Amino acid sequence: MSPPLFLLLLLGLTGAQATTDLRMAAAMAAGLCKTRPTDLVFIIDSSRSVRPSEFEQVKVFLTKVIEGLDVGPNATRVGVVNYASRVKNEVSLKTHRTKTGLVKAVTKIEPLSTGTMTGLAIQFAQNVAFSEAEGARKSPDISKVAIIVTDGRPQDNVKDVAQRARDAGIEIFAIGVGRVEMNTLRQIASDPLDDHVDYVESYSVIEKLTKKFQEAFCGCSNAATDVVFLIDGSKSVRPENFELIKKWIFQIIEKLDVSERNVHVGLVQYSSTVKQEFPLGRYNNKKDLKEAVKRMEFMGKGTMTGQGLNHIRESSFTPANGARPGVPKVCIVFTDGRSQDYIGEAAKKAKESGFKMFAVGVGSAVEDELKQIASEPTADHYFYTADFKAIGQIAKKLHIPTCPEEDPCECDSLKKFQKKVEEALQALTKKLESMSKRIALLENKIV
Repeated sequence: MSPPLFLLLLLGLTGAQATTDLRMAAAMAAGLCKTRPTDLVFIIDSSRSVRPSEFEQVKVFLTKVIEGLDVGPNATRVGVVNYASRVKNEVSLKTHRTKTGLVKAVTKIEPLSTGTMTGLAIQFAQNVAFSEAEGARKSPDISKVAIIVTDGRPQDNVKDVAQRARDAGIEIFAIGVGRVEMNTLRQIASDPLDDHVDYVESYSVIEKLTKKFQEAFCGCSNAATDVVFLIDGSKSVRPENFELIKKWIFQIIEKLDVSERNVHVGLVQYSSTVKQEFPLGRYNNKKDLKEAVKRMEFMGKGTMTGQGLNHIRESSFTPANGARPGVPKVCIVFTDGRSQDYIGEAAKKAKESGFKMFAVGVGSAVEDELKQIASEPTADHYFYTADFKAIGQIAKKLHIPTCPEEDPCECDSLKKFQKKVEEALQALTKKLESMSKRIALLENKIV
């Protein structure tokens, strides 16, 4: 059966660049996206400032996000915590094993219509909603995610409570509505804040965030990737900027699906010599990875970038240091100055070995050297900024592919979506034919 005309046109007009977006859009539209296993808890504010009609809009938002998830006991489990002056566990992670039952439970939630004890709700989520007794899973491969929706000033402390929840490994997204205090959202949310804090003017437009959260949870079945950071620790970087580099690494780690089965991360620092901070696979969750990055001490000497690149090829990406056979290899090189040794041959050999190379430069970094390091197309793999304070923007732009490339015409989700569209078009065609006949009859009567 040939694909519907609009899909052929869309593929023809947008070309290869649209492949990933089209595949994801198709899967989501059909409710077929395979999401990585996650324990997800919504924490929703139903204080008296949230009118009943607005609370209904929050429930619609929850429902639409859930529709894009792969819900099941071995996939994504969903819980809902409702709060005002008190906290109510509306839906437990262990309760609903199907999407239909989950959506039905969400539609029955009623607002509590009292105060705004946001801190109490976050504490409840950590201690109760994310407990094994309520269905949370202990496996390091299972992410714990909380999405909090609030529209007012909390009547209790949120800063310390949210910090404890984040320290416990819970990734927190904060959505603010209307008159909410932005500072409160920033105190609640995980880093990087730009990815975890959202604001909408009113509940009537909260649905526009649906796609963001559907995409955040949409994964692939085989996302195994080995990623190694090669970080310049030369004296020109300076200690205060070295701390900014660590935060930059945190930003990138947050975007990766770190687990025993999927993304493994290693860290190498270079200066006049090269030091492996930790090998691939030693830390298989984001919390432990970040702690290990924090412990990295500034070397503060020369800039032997070529030596660092050779180390990546000869040591970091070998089985002896945790590299997995047959798994894609990605290296992210960060430097702030001209190399004191020759990098051309080392960079060439790294790329010939099949490594995907990203080159990030700051300040006095030489752009020609960055381009030599970067994989093709260079524009997608090399980044430069003059100011260390702007490296956070690079972290947002830098995209590490962790899903294998697929032919969109072979994608199961797209095939199923295509079938649904074709069936709908056939039904529509029949209706149009019927309407055309009726119009023809009316015209004959008029004549």
